[in-house]
Amino acid sequence: MNSVAAFKDVIQIGKIVAAHGIRGAVKVYSYAESLELYRPGTRLLLKLADGRKEILPVAWVKPHKGTLRLALETVSDRNRAEHLVGARIYADKAALPELDSETYYWFDLIGLPVYTTGGRFLGKVDHIIETGSNDVYVVKKGRGRKMQEILIPALKSVVRDIDLERQRMEVELPEGLE
Repeated sequence: MNSVAAFKDVIQIGKIVAAHGIRGAVKVYSYAESLELYRPGTRLLLKLADGRKEILPVAWVKPHKGTLRLALETVSDRNRAEHLVGARIYADKAALPELDSETYYWFDLIGLPVYTTGGRFLGKVDHIIETGSNDVYVVKKGRGRKMQEILIPALKSVVRDIDLERQRMEVELPEGLE
């Protein structure tokens, strides 16, 4: 099945940033940590810069200087590859690898309400900052000038519980953040 409608629940996993070589390969900035989502035969949904959508299977993938070199079936020359530059790449969420019970996809955490262990609402996870040692959850509450922002380190000693079913993160704030 090559229908765009077959992709019901998708997640953006990358963006085509350049053509690579003369045989139709492209350079991809990937949001995924693993090459698993780009394995040969995997069908990817591309949303082109002009708004059109295409489903293209992966022919091969190789890491390349902080990006990926990717060949897509039916893309066999540089002109066609250049036409894909700027396209956002999506994968079916069902194709994502299953994670262990203590690991979460960022898209599951963004928007999650955050409470202290005492039940005080702190806000919602707005975005996540990747640091060398641990991630930091940027939690925001309010609007405009009344916007409050708190940075919560993603450490077991701070993040006490994440319950995606109940849509709730519970934290014990370190001294000074309380």
